[in-house]
Parts: sequence; C-alpha cells; structure tokens
Amino acid sequence: MNRFDWQSRLTEVYATFPEAKRKPVIGITGNYAEPECKLSEAYYKSVLRAGGVPVVIPPLDDTDAIINTLEHIDGLLLSGGADYNPLYADEQPVPQLGNVNAERDLPELLITQLAYNRQIPILGICRGIQTLAMALDGKVAQDIYEGRSKEQGASVIKHSQSARRSEPTHSVIIEPDSILSSIYQDTTLYVNSFHHQAVSDAGPRFRITAKAPDGVIEAIESREFKSIMGVQWHPEELEEGLPLFEWLVKQAAHYREACELHSRTLTLDTHCDTPMFFPKGVDFGSRDPQILVDLHKMTEGRQDATIMVAYLPQPKLGETFSSKVAFDVNGPTEYADLIFDKIEAIVERNKNYLSIARTPSDLYEDKRKGRKSIMLGIENALALNGNLQNLKHFAQRGVVYITLCHNGDNDVCDSAKGCNTHNGLSMFGEQVVREMNRLGLMVDLSHGGERSFYDTLDISTQPIVCSHSSCRALCDHPRNLTDEQMRALAEHGGVMQVTLYPGFLRKEQEATVLDALAHLDHAVKVMGIDHVGLGTDFDGDGGVRGLANAAELINFTRMLLARHYAERDIQKIWGGNFLRVMSQVQAARQ
Repeated sequence: MNRFDWQSRLTEVYATFPEAKRKPVIGITGNYAEPECKLSEAYYKSVLRAGGVPVVIPPLDDTDAIINTLEHIDGLLLSGGADYNPLYADEQPVPQLGNVNAERDLPELLITQLAYNRQIPILGICRGIQTLAMALDGKVAQDIYEGRSKEQGASVIKHSQSARRSEPTHSVIIEPDSILSSIYQDTTLYVNSFHHQAVSDAGPRFRITAKAPDGVIEAIESREFKSIMGVQWHPEELEEGLPLFEWLVKQAAHYREACELHSRTLTLDTHCDTPMFFPKGVDFGSRDPQILVDLHKMTEGRQDATIMVAYLPQPKLGETFSSKVAFDVNGPTEYADLIFDKIEAIVERNKNYLSIARTPSDLYEDKRKGRKSIMLGIENALALNGNLQNLKHFAQRGVVYITLCHNGDNDVCDSAKGCNTHNGLSMFGEQVVREMNRLGLMVDLSHGGERSFYDTLDISTQPIVCSHSSCRALCDHPRNLTDEQMRALAEHGGVMQVTLYPGFLRKEQEATVLDALAHLDHAVKVMGIDHVGLGTDFDGDGGVRGLANAAELINFTRMLLARHYAERDIQKIWGGNFLRVMSQVQAARQ
C-alpha cells in the first residue's frame, strides 16, 4: 500500500459500522516549556498500546476548560516534570529546591481535585505522584533528602540517574495486598529514577505501597477504594511499565461503563438527613463542606434523586419537643412544615437544576429534563402530634413516606431502642397505618421495634418499607432486621434499603463500603433481588470509607458491576424496587 495514499485509509474507516470500537479516553497533562505545551511520545504511545485513546490536556487554569475536559475523558494521567512551587503548600523554598514550572502547578492541582471529586481514575507519574499528594492532603518534600540525618544520608541511593531512561537503576519494595502487587505479582520491582522532590506524607486518602531501599516513598494508592495510584518512577520509558497503563485503561473502561449505566438508570437514595444541618446555614447550590449531599456532589456521583426527611428527635420523659430542636416552633407538626418550607426554598433557588418530586413519574420526568429531584419524607410520626388529620395534611404536601418512630417509643409504636411501651403498635398506631394506606403514604419501619414491625405487617394492606436498615445476621444491632423479618418483608412485597450508618454495618473495626456490599449481598440472598436497595442516611451520620458522600455513589455502581450484578438488577437496587412499592401504594390511594 502506498503510505501516502491517505484516502485508502479513510475508505477502510467507512467500510464497516461503527467506524471505530469505543475505547477509554485518557487525558494526559501536558508539560510546558515556554512557549510550548510539550509531551514525551512515550506517554501517549503507552496509552495507545494499553488500549486507550490518548488526548493531551494543556496546562490551563481556566476552570471552564478543565471541567468541560473532565466531562469527556474516562481516565487522567498526570505526567512528570519539574518541581512544585512550595508556596502552594504554604512553605518557603529551601536552597536545594530545583526548577519549578509555574505554568503547570495551578492547572494540575485544580484538575486533580476536580477529577478526584468525579471519581475519575487517575495515574500519577513522577511529578504526578507529587501532584496527588499536593492536591489531596498529603505532603511533598522540596528536596528528596530533606530532613535526613547524617546517618540516614549515608544509606541514601541516587534518585536522579544519568543512565538512559529505559534503564532501571534501583529497586522498590512493593507492599503486599496492593494494586502494584496484584499487577506485578512480586514484592520487588526494578525502576528508573529522575526526581528531585518526593512525597513525604501520603496523607489520609492514600496508603504507601512501595518504597526505595532508602525509605523514599515510590508509590501510593487510594485508601478509599478509588482507582487512583501514583508512582515515582517513569513506567512509560520501561519495558515493564506497560501494565500500569493497562491498569489505568481498564479502570477507565469500568468508570465509563458505570457512567453509561447511570445515564440509563434512575438513581434514588431513599433516606438522607441533610435538613439536620439547616440551622448551620448550608448552601445546597454550592459544594458545601458541611453536608454530604448537595447539587455538586449529586452531580459528581451521577445521582438523580434523594428522599430528604424532616427528622424529629424523640423527647425523653420530662423533655419538651421545642428543647430538642434549633428552630423556634410551637410543636412537631409546625417543625416538620418548617423543614419542608426550607426544602422548597432551596428548590426555588435552584429551580433550573432541582425539583420536588411526589411520584415516580415526577422522578422520571425530572431525569428526562436534566434536573435532580428531592422527595419529602418524615422520620418519626411524632410529627402528627397525635392528630390523625395531619396525615392528610402531609400527604397533600407531597410526603411519600413516614418512618413511624425514631430512637424512642412514641404514641404510634415502640422503637427498636425503646422501652416496649405498647408491646408493638399502639391503638393510635393501628389507625395511623390504616390511614396511611388509604392516603397513599408509604409506611416505613426503619427504627421500629420487632413487635411493631410484625404488627404493621399484619395490619397494612400495602407493602411496607425499611428506608435505611441493614442485616442483623452481619451486625447484631436492634436497629437491623433479622433474616426472619427480611423474609416476612419480602413475602409482603416490601423492600429493605441497606444503610451506611457505620454502627449498623460493623460492630468492631472501621466499617467501609465493603461492609455495605456484604449487607447488600446478604439481603439479596435472603430476600431476593426485588426487595433491596440503598438508603444512605447521609447527613444523619451515614457514610463510610469508600462511600462517604453523594459524590462517591458512582463507585457503588462500579463495585456492583465488579461483583457481576446484571444491569437490570442494579437498576432495581438503585430505586427500581422502592419505586415499585411507591407506585403500588400511591395507586391504592382513596
């Protein structure tokens, strides 16, 4: 073939459909040498060899340009280069500081944080590992030997080789049970070395996974179950370096698969307590660090909807309700209405992007129009203030469920953490359940005692839900459901939404997203796939490492895919089951 016959190549493209197989797009941060954006060919050729599509990201600190770029890539490669200006770390330069590259520093710190918030897979190389530390709460030593004693200095190795770039010049020791160890199936790797700065503290978001023989940190990876890794050497120059690029491309493909699934799936979190933070003056339209759910985090996590509850604390004997809440109200009903007023005000301020939904149809309409949705719920039927007529009032406000109690018995039923005041449902509670059935309000038995649970199943003509509960078989807590309760719930057509409250997932050690997945797997085994979901309890002390806020919900989907859950089943978990019950309950409204 004539190498200059470019038209024949074009003919090959159009000979079949589609024109090309979809491959993960990997954005590579470009180096800068005035007046040019530059990049070693080894980076983009390694991405191509690994099965990805490389694109170069110029060093621009224009956030519109960065964010629009992130919307079109599936993975991020932070390339190597000069030192960081220490002023970005609130430090003054030490005499040993090397050359800095002012054109790159701010753009790369911004893109790293923004990509991290979006859960985009990241691989940092040389300067890139330092970028990860600088941007994400770690620390970088201006000079690799900074702070070392003379005794330590005697054992240091050379970290800026004069040998050719493809020649390994020292070894690194790999930590077991790490991404690197799974990639290379070894504890020792021979690498090249061209750096002056180094990570001195990986920070709380990362674990150290490789060190040089002199103790210099050579690799870090996410402690939060994210696809983020940094290495100090230059794998693009090494024959053994390709597996790292293959890892990035594979993670990027998983990320894109999860994003595409979310575009076809209505994602509903069935319980969040963000209104508990209203007294602190939160801003739902900003990325507010005080709260775990806001418009930015929902967008980053590709979450469509949440059921936001008016939580009413249960007064103890001798306490008044007004003494338990931050707002000046006359009673629990007025308090719930005040919370709903404030939610409606949030929606009005952000009406182009946010809506209050009252039915499953409303949710799907919002998704079609590109809006996020808030549904209204009540946590603790204390909000009724003993008046059955208030059920009609709250139904007219658009409330979709009422959790019958909280941590303490009320006039409706006994709590899982109560004193068995009524031995289950009270007589008033029986009336409440029947009237909720009539009005099309879902009955929520999270927080309910075991007797209250079974009484409600006996009385309710409609399926009931547990909006944020987990499995007692895995964590023996009275708030969790026994296997017998779970089976009974499923037999009556109801659903149980696994919650992220750490104490309901694990009694000892730190609970993580892996524990939440274990509870979900157990619930599926006991109840079947048609009766499970997720109710995070975000901003009500819910949230675990790996699933800490709404921005990380896309990672939950990635983990479900990795566990080989089918798309249809993931759609059921992400709200399909809960909305089936909601539709049934609302359809029975009289």
